[in-house]
Amino acid sequence: MTTFLFRCILLCCLTFTLFLQTGAAQEMPGASGEVLIKNSLIAETDRPAPGTSSTLAVFMEPQSGWHGYWKQPGSIGLAPQFDWQLPEGVNVGEAAYPVPQTLMTGDLMNHVYEHPYALLVPFEVDGSVPQGTSLPITVDIKYLACRADACVPEEASLAITLIAGNGEVPSERKARFDEWRQDLPRPLGSRASFTVIDDARLRLSIPLPASVELDDPHLFIATDRIIDPAAEQVFSREGDVLTVETLLDKSRQTSGPPAELEALLSLGNGTGLALHGRSENGPAQGGDTPRNLPEADMVGEQGNTTLLLTALLGALLGGVLLNIMPCVFPILSLKVLSLARLSGGKREARREALAYTAGVVIVCLMLGAVILALRAAGTQIGWAFQLQDPRVIVMLALLTTAIGFNLAGLFELGSISKGARLADQGGVAGAFWTGVLAAFVATPCSGPFMATALGAALILPPLAALTVFAGLGLGIALPFLLLGFIPALSRCLPRPGPWMESFRHFMAIPMFLTALALAWVLGRQLSNDGLIASFCLIMLLSVGLWFTGIRQRTGKRLAWLPAGLAVALALAGSVLVPHSFPGHEVPAANGTANSAEARVLTFDEKRLAELQQQDQAIFVYFSADWCVTCQINEQRAIHTSRAQQAFEQAGVVTMKGDWTNGDPAITAFLQEHGRSGVPLYLWYAPGESEPEVLPQILEPDSLLALADKAHY
Repeated sequence: MTTFLFRCILLCCLTFTLFLQTGAAQEMPGASGEVLIKNSLIAETDRPAPGTSSTLAVFMEPQSGWHGYWKQPGSIGLAPQFDWQLPEGVNVGEAAYPVPQTLMTGDLMNHVYEHPYALLVPFEVDGSVPQGTSLPITVDIKYLACRADACVPEEASLAITLIAGNGEVPSERKARFDEWRQDLPRPLGSRASFTVIDDARLRLSIPLPASVELDDPHLFIATDRIIDPAAEQVFSREGDVLTVETLLDKSRQTSGPPAELEALLSLGNGTGLALHGRSENGPAQGGDTPRNLPEADMVGEQGNTTLLLTALLGALLGGVLLNIMPCVFPILSLKVLSLARLSGGKREARREALAYTAGVVIVCLMLGAVILALRAAGTQIGWAFQLQDPRVIVMLALLTTAIGFNLAGLFELGSISKGARLADQGGVAGAFWTGVLAAFVATPCSGPFMATALGAALILPPLAALTVFAGLGLGIALPFLLLGFIPALSRCLPRPGPWMESFRHFMAIPMFLTALALAWVLGRQLSNDGLIASFCLIMLLSVGLWFTGIRQRTGKRLAWLPAGLAVALALAGSVLVPHSFPGHEVPAANGTANSAEARVLTFDEKRLAELQQQDQAIFVYFSADWCVTCQINEQRAIHTSRAQQAFEQAGVVTMKGDWTNGDPAITAFLQEHGRSGVPLYLWYAPGESEPEVLPQILEPDSLLALADKAHY
């Protein structure tokens, strides 16, 4: 029964956390509501005539520094996605895009619009529609707003109501639509042709009169995965034929190009030519026909596939590195004991490795699903959101304390002392629950690769995002998975023996240290009375476990009863205590205190913008009390006397965003910079509008070098 009790504590922590966060999400204020690319739906005529066609415009207005994407976004990005709701008798066609611009970011080429632009959509009213009929038209649009250091997915529902009439177009509306049509590419009357050179390069021949002037031309291929968008394009002319050579996409170097492609030739002066090309060699084996990108599956597109693979690799590597972080290592002491005991049994070791992996991956998927669901509902949350609630901290402190006392020998779990069959069953179940606990407690950490990967996951479609979260879980479990399936590695473990009991008792120490760290975090979230009340709950649980241990050793019946009552009372108290003892009000730093931390300004985006306008060097960092990586960086690099003195001499302003209890403004800011959690370190050089993103693990002297640059 004590095994059952142990699992109940863990299960309550997990399920109740999800319940609490759903309720807390409803209490959180929403994001600021700022739209990075404003949009509107405009009709060329408010009274379209039945039996004729007209045009709708989806007008997009990016804020300064932000951009939207063409129908083929380039190396990475997303094209707009449209979902039309139309009345009976009305049909719409495909959107026509204006000539895009190129934007080179590092080694990536994007096809973008950095200025207001209109996507023109033809629509037709059936001749059977009676005059005077109301025609409500709605479109749900999803698109990506990006700048150099951040991408934010946005969506809007645009609606307009037209009346079937005489098709009259107001003169000012006509002038506006004519201006937008001028931005569209002109269709090239003749068909282009292309061929593949050396299985690696595409040569496209375009019939174009020699009299047409070219000023920095560029070829945009609308058909997906044909060329490498970032590759150099070499133009040459011979008479009335323009030839373009560029590098094929890597996937096409083996499968070959399709039979046809759709492209746009920008002439370099704001005008462009829409063209279709046909292969001179006919369709390649396994080739495909062009497809319209906005209608394609999001994960299957070139940009999203690259983003998914990059994020998945980052999550996998980040998960592996979490095993050596202080967040996870204490929990792994439980698995070390189990692996040492099973070093002679291959089959059992594999079963436990798979069970442990299943526990880790399931929790990562659960947490990822909750994050995606709450974000879809408009709540600004990120990774490790559950540790922003003091009720969860109290429950985790109770759990780690119970595990510590079990390792120390205060009481025993039933599966340790029973027969072999039950021990085998308990072993697999224990491995699963160890994985569950390891994944759940690992969330405060955000080590190398991990934060960027999870930030990228939040702009991917749900299925792809969950794949990234699963990759994180697989990374956490990978070392034990390898130990279970590679006998050569498992043989490196020491043989079972009397030392295991001593080692087990020793491993209680990191568990108690984990409980102490959780208590420290709790002290930053609650008042002093709240912290004392939380310690009383821990003592109540400890006394119950102690009495259970005494009854176990004397062989009394219902030995689990004292612990069961203590667990029930402690869990009930963990819900009531945080609401009964609200936290401290943390005063904003004013720069007059003596300590390094007191001189740090509280993060405020408006204040940050003001400091940027003053050509001020600024160091901005985002932290949380439960983030071990953050605390280590602050102690070894940020709050050192050398760093503070260097910043003071160089006139550097330091600003801190505290994410301990959650903050929608900080969450939105993190998302703008492609992160879903902390830490995040930004350096704004004087006169620079965009920050430099610093590594997640700061070297002790890294800030000194930045101060030297700012000191002039």
